[in-house]
Order: sequence, then structure tokens, then C-alpha cells
Amino acid sequence: MSIAEKETETLAKKRITLIGGVVNLVLSVLKIGFGWLGQSHALIADGFHSLSDLLTDGLVYYASHHASQEADEDHPYGHARFETLATVILGAVLIAVAGAIVWDAISRFFNDQALAYGWLIITIAAISIISKEVMYRVTLRTAEETRSALLKANAWHHRSDAISSLVVLVGVGLQMAGYQYFDSIAALVVGLMVIKIGFDLVLDASKELVDTALDAEKVEQIKRVILNVDGVQALHFLRTRKMGEQALVDVHILVPPMISVSEGHLISETVRLSLLDEVEHIGEVMVHIDPEDDEVTSPSLALPIREHLLIKFDKAWQDVAEKDQVKHINLHYLDGKVVAELELPYSLASDIKQLKIIADSFEKATLTVPEVAQVKVLFS
Repeated sequence: MSIAEKETETLAKKRITLIGGVVNLVLSVLKIGFGWLGQSHALIADGFHSLSDLLTDGLVYYASHHASQEADEDHPYGHARFETLATVILGAVLIAVAGAIVWDAISRFFNDQALAYGWLIITIAAISIISKEVMYRVTLRTAEETRSALLKANAWHHRSDAISSLVVLVGVGLQMAGYQYFDSIAALVVGLMVIKIGFDLVLDASKELVDTALDAEKVEQIKRVILNVDGVQALHFLRTRKMGEQALVDVHILVPPMISVSEGHLISETVRLSLLDEVEHIGEVMVHIDPEDDEVTSPSLALPIREHLLIKFDKAWQDVAEKDQVKHINLHYLDGKVVAELELPYSLASDIKQLKIIADSFEKATLTVPEVAQVKVLFS
């Protein structure tokens, strides 16, 4: 995604969050004010629900601003988890506010204060239902366009506020019809609803913070894309995790063991770009190339690296007259041993028979090195 596209998405998030903040401010003042005036505990509880939404709008705005910033030295993977952390805080605030609402609702069962201005309270609740449902829809649309889990959570806050206002409307209506305590029952239901929403938010965001894998269906899609790339024989050590609205993928791919480094790199880049192109919401892919299945076997750390191995070759070839004519040496570390490929010039001999003699002498001498399992001599 280009910087311009990121800036556009960030502006869209901020804009819809500011609009939601204004709506929540107006509704919280109306609900708490008229709830107090009419002695409606349910409407007051609903007002504090809207007030908590106003506080979370501030969190969403702050997180949207910081999460959009580019990676830096202190945050090499970017700032996407600012949104995740804000979601945890947002959920915790909702749980705390809802707990207070539930406690107040239970205490009101022992209070005989009469409900007043019932139709005014119902009108305020109806206004809240309509306005919050509209905010839910426009916020959810923006969340889907920007792939923001935090904004989606905030959209559901709007929906929960609409539902809680509907509960208030029904509760107050039943209270006005003569059914005692239904206003307090409605407040209790609202509080429990908000607690459930808060717990869900904290749980989902916490899964991301502890690097929980993507869902099984998405992981299977990732596997299919990788295995469809030419040159990939198998995959293992596939790890996935979420970071904000994007996913990160690490994977080991098995490629033919004797190909060149550049071909292996090309295969790995094809895997990376295929995942970015074909699987939604993947932000970064790390591909490790394996010439053999390192779940089963891997090159022994006891094997010498090239520099030390060439010293051993030089000693082994001391009786080979053409040892200074070697043009190139390829080393393949497989099954705990080394496969050596030696390249020599055709000009060393005038016929095939003589070339075979030279190749045999190199092969025999090289195999005296204990770490070498196989030798291939090529002429060019």
C-alpha cells in the first residue's frame, strides 16, 4: 500500500471517529440529563454507555493516528499494534462502566422512586436508536474499506448502544404500562450486554497480542498458494500472526537441493509476492529456503565452512597436476555431508579419455576428505 493510500485511510478513520464522537457527546448529555429528570435508571445507564463510547472514540482517534505511522528504529514492525492495545483498553473501560451500571440497576430494585416524563424518555431512546444505527452502518462501511479491526469494534459499540436504547424503550414502555421494576430490569440487561461486548473485545485483541495464529481456513489458503509455486516441493514451520489489520507469515520451503542460490531466491520471492497478491490482509512474508527437510535433518554444524574446506582440498590435491586449473567449486551441504562440484577447462586435454582420467584423479583425491560424500567434475 502506498503512503498516499495509507494517509487516505487514516483520514477516513479519523473523520468517522470524530463524527461518532460528536453524536455520542450529544446523546450522553441528553440521556443522562433527561434520565435524571425522569428518574429513569435505564436511560441514565444508557447515557453512561454513550459516554463510555465517547471515551473510546478518543482512543480510536489516537490509535488510528499512531498506528498509521511508518516503521522506525524503535518499532521495526510498524505501529499497527497501537490499535490492538487501544482495543484492549477500550474493552476494559466498557467492562468497568457496565459493572457500575449493573450494580446501580440492582440497587434500584430497593428504591421506590417513580418514573416521570415517560414519553419524553421514550422519545430520547428512539432518537438514540436511529442515530446510533446510522453511525453503526457508516462506521462499519469505513472499517471494511480500511480493513480496521478497531474501527469495526467501534462500529459495534454504536450498534450495542442502539440495542441498549431499544431495551430502554421497551423497559420504560412496560414500566409506564404498570409493570413494576422493568426500568431497572432494562438497565440490568443493558449493563450485561455491555460487559459481554467488553469481554469479547479484550479476548480478541489479547489473542493478537500473544501472537495467536490465523484461523484454520486462512492458514490452509496460505498453504495452497505456497505449494502452487513452481519449484516448491514442500513447506513446514509455517507460522502466522496478526498485527493490527494485517497478518504476518513466516515459512520454510523445500526446494530442489542442487539449484543455484539465485534460483532459490527467485522461488522464495515468487512465494512472497504470491501471498501478498492472492491472500487478503497479509502485510509481510518471511520465506526461509531449505535444500532438505530440516524437520528431519539439517547440515551438521560440525561441517567446515568453505574457507576451511578449501584448505583441506588443497592438501588432498597436492599430487594432482591440474589442481591450479580448477575454475569454480560448488559446495552442497546435504544429509550431514558435502557434495563437491568442480569445474575445469576443456583445454586441459585433447580427448575425452584424457579428460576422464583427470576427472577420476580429482574425484579420488577429493573423496579422501572425510566430510565429502560425493564429487562431480564438470568441464567447460
